[in-house]
Amino acid sequence: MGRLAAPLIVANATVPLLGIVDTAVVGQLDSPTHLGGVAVGSLLFGYVFWSFGFLRGGTSGPMAQALGARDGDEMRAVLARAGLIVAVAGVGLIAILLPLLASLLRLAGASTGVEGHAVDYAGIRLLSAPATLAGYALLGALTGLQRPRGALALMLATNGTNIVLDLWFVLDLGWGVRGVAAASVIAEYIGAAVGLVALRRALTGVSGAWRRRQILDRGALRRMAGLNRDILLRNLALISAFSLFTVFGARLDDVTLAANAVLMNFHTLAGYVLDGFADAAEALVGQAVGRRARDQFRAAVRAAALWVGGFAVVLVTLLLVLGGVFIDIMTVLPEVRAAARDYMPYVAIAPLIGAWAFLLDGVFMGATRGPEMRNAMMLALIAFIAAASALVPWLGNHGLWSAYVLFMIARVALLGRYLPRLARGVG
Repeated sequence: MGRLAAPLIVANATVPLLGIVDTAVVGQLDSPTHLGGVAVGSLLFGYVFWSFGFLRGGTSGPMAQALGARDGDEMRAVLARAGLIVAVAGVGLIAILLPLLASLLRLAGASTGVEGHAVDYAGIRLLSAPATLAGYALLGALTGLQRPRGALALMLATNGTNIVLDLWFVLDLGWGVRGVAAASVIAEYIGAAVGLVALRRALTGVSGAWRRRQILDRGALRRMAGLNRDILLRNLALISAFSLFTVFGARLDDVTLAANAVLMNFHTLAGYVLDGFADAAEALVGQAVGRRARDQFRAAVRAAALWVGGFAVVLVTLLLVLGGVFIDIMTVLPEVRAAARDYMPYVAIAPLIGAWAFLLDGVFMGATRGPEMRNAMMLALIAFIAAASALVPWLGNHGLWSAYVLFMIARVALLGRYLPRLARGVG
C-alpha cells in the first residue's frame, strides 16, 4: 500500500499546492476582489471540468479490473472508449460555453468587481478543456495500471509548469487573474503530453491489441455509460456542495469570500493528500474484484484504513499548530487574515472526518459501484443545503462551515452503510 500510495500522494498534493500558489500570488494584489474573482471564476470549472471527472474514475476502475483479469485487449478498449469522450466533449465544451460565460458567472451573486475578474479568468481558462479532460482519463488509466510514477510525472508536469508560469505571468508580467488562467491553459496541454508518453511506456510489453469490435461492443459501452452516468451525477453533487459553499460565502461579503477561498486551499490540500491512499485502494480493490479475490479485497481496505487514519491525525496537528502561519503566507490583507483565523478550527478538524469519505470513495470506485456512490453523494448534498439554509442566516460564516462539516459526516455515514454488502459480493 505504501509503495503505491506514496507517489500518488505526492501527485495529488500538487493539485491543491497549485491552488495555494494561485491564491498566494493573487493575494499579493491590492484588493480582495481579485481573490474573489478567481474563486467565483473557478466555480464554472468545478461544474464543467469535474463533472467530467468520471473520465478518471470510469477509467481507473475498469482498467484495474482488466489488469486483475490479465486482459490486455480490454485495457486498450477502455482507453479507446475514454478517448472518444475526450475528443467530442473537449471541443464541444468550448463551443457551447464560451458565449455564455458572463451570464453563468452572474448567477453567483458576487459584487461587480469580483464578477469582472471572474469573467476575465474563465474566458481564458475554458480553452484548456480538451487537455484537462485528457488528463483525467490518462491519470485514471495510469492509476488503474498501478503505475504511480507515471501518474506523478503527469501531475508534476501539469502543476509544476502551472506554478512557474503563475509566478512569472502575475508577479513579473503583471497580468493579474488573466495570468493565472493563461498559466493553467499552457500547463494542462504540457501535462497531457507527458501523460501520453507515460501511458505508452506502461503498455509496452503488455500483450493485446486495439480491436474495433471490442472497443465498440454494445454491452461494454452500456456498462461504461451507466458507470460514467453515476459518477457524473456523484461528481455534480460534490461540486454543487463546493460551489454552493462559495455562493453562500459570496453573499455574506467580499472579505468573508476571500477568507473562505484561503481556507479551502488548506482543506483541499489535506483532502488530496488523503486521497492518495484512496487512489491506491481504488487500484488494489479493482484488481481484487477483477480476480474475484475477497481476501485480497478486505486486505486492501484494511491497509488503506490504517494509513489514511494515521495521516489524518498528522494533518490535523499541522493545521492546528501552523494554520496562522499558512494564512499569513497566503495573503497580505489584514482583514482577510483576521477573518480566516476565526474559521481555521473548522478546517483543522476536517481531515478526521474527510479521511473516511475519501477512503470509501476509492473502494467503491475501484469496485465500479456507481449507484452507491451516486446515491450517497446526492443525499449528502441535500443534507448540506438544508443545514446551510438553516444555519447561515443564524450564524453567518460559522453556520456555513458547520453545514460543510455535516456534509462530510453525511458522506461517510451514507456510503459506509453499503460497505458490508459490497464486501460480500466480491468473489
